[in-house]
Amino acid sequence: MTEPLAFTGHDLDRDDHARADPAQLAQLRARDDARLLALDGVMPRFENGALLTTNLSGTGENAELVYLGLRQGAPLFVAVPPQGDMRQAVTMRETMMALMQLPSAELALFGGARSIADWHARHRFCAKCGGNTQIAKGGWQRSCLSCEAQHFPRVDPVAIMLVEHEGALLVGRGRGWPERSYSALAGFLEPGESIEEGVKREVWEEVGVRVRDVSYIASQPWPFPSQLMIGCHSFAEGRDLLIDETEIEDARWFTRDEVADAMANPTDAHSFLPPPRTAIAHYLLNHWLENMA
Repeated sequence: MTEPLAFTGHDLDRDDHARADPAQLAQLRARDDARLLALDGVMPRFENGALLTTNLSGTGENAELVYLGLRQGAPLFVAVPPQGDMRQAVTMRETMMALMQLPSAELALFGGARSIADWHARHRFCAKCGGNTQIAKGGWQRSCLSCEAQHFPRVDPVAIMLVEHEGALLVGRGRGWPERSYSALAGFLEPGESIEEGVKREVWEEVGVRVRDVSYIASQPWPFPSQLMIGCHSFAEGRDLLIDETEIEDARWFTRDEVADAMANPTDAHSFLPPPRTAIAHYLLNHWLENMA
């Protein structure tokens, strides 16, 4: 069976109704059981397979805290760090390996907290007038102190797609990736296009292949910094490639047996090295082997 997607399956009650009530938020912060998720910047602190939390003492009334919700009935907050972090996960291999020690609920909790804390750290000024902004609605909004514009946490949609042709899959590799590493093609959706249109455009732009019959498989929040990966499957009209080397370094077709070899031997496969288990691309390849190939 395909494994659950990383960064999904948190156990929070988001307690949305409390966000817009300053008095209720103040009461939640004052509770003896209120906890603060411990971060180094926007990366987690954990031990023995669990995220570390502390009490709220010492944070101060004016500290920028985001109310994440209730966890096992207790209020949980995360502090906004001085700076955000725009690094991609591929540049943090040791950190990503360490994160895999966390159970799925812990990993999902961290992912959401990282995304929202990072967004606040990078949006302290108004995009409309340049004025200072302040945290609002428990951290799920920022309001401009000058023009009163309201800003909300952003999630960037990314289409990530399997491209199939007569039992083979097309996968690619980005610049700077480890040798022999390949993954599903992907790209940001643009304004004014559907998911299906985005899949077709990205595949055509990156490798010069026309695809049809785009279907949805699954989605994954990806907190580096804050994306929603929308996993899809499509069928190619042919196998001729015209690779845009400004987008990707290489792309190749692999047979079902070669994909199965990669997934069964992730560190020493003869065909290629697959994406890590934390990535939705890993899920998509397993899904294809189990259900579509």
